[in-house]
Amino acid sequence: MFPCELKDVGMLAYMQGAFMVLLPLSVIVLFVGGMLGVMSMLARAHPLLLATGLLLMCGAVFTLAGLCVYVAYSAAAFKEAVCISGQKTLEDINIYFGWSLVLAAISFISELLTAIAFLVASARVGQLTQQDEDSCPGE
Repeated sequence: MFPCELKDVGMLAYMQGAFMVLLPLSVIVLFVGGMLGVMSMLARAHPLLLATGLLLMCGAVFTLAGLCVYVAYSAAAFKEAVCISGQKTLEDINIYFGWSLVLAAISFISELLTAIAFLVASARVGQLTQQDEDSCPGE
C-alpha cells in the first residue's frame, strides 16, 4: 500500500473537475460576451456595454482560476506519480507547460483588456448621453 497515494486522490479528482468546468465555462462566457459586445456596440447602449464589460471581466477571472487550478493540479499529479513509482524513476523529469500556458496567459490578458475597453466605452457613452440630455432639456 502506498501511503501518499490515497490521501491525494480525492484532491486530484476535485482539481481535475474544477479546471474541466472552469476552462470551458470561460470559453462560453467569452463567446456570449462577444455576441453581447457586438450588439451593444451597434446599439450604443450604456447598460449593454456595462454588462458586456462585466461579463468579460468574469470570463477573465474564470480563465485565470482555471489556469491556477491546472498548474496546481499538474504539480500535485506529478508529486503523486513520484510517490507511486518511486523517486529514482521520475527524478530527472521536469514539468514544462510550453506554448499552451503562454496562449492561456495571452487569452487572459486579452480578455482583461477587452473587458476594460468595454467598461471605458460604457463610461464614455454614459457621459455623452448625459451631455445630450443636459443640452436638450426641452425635448
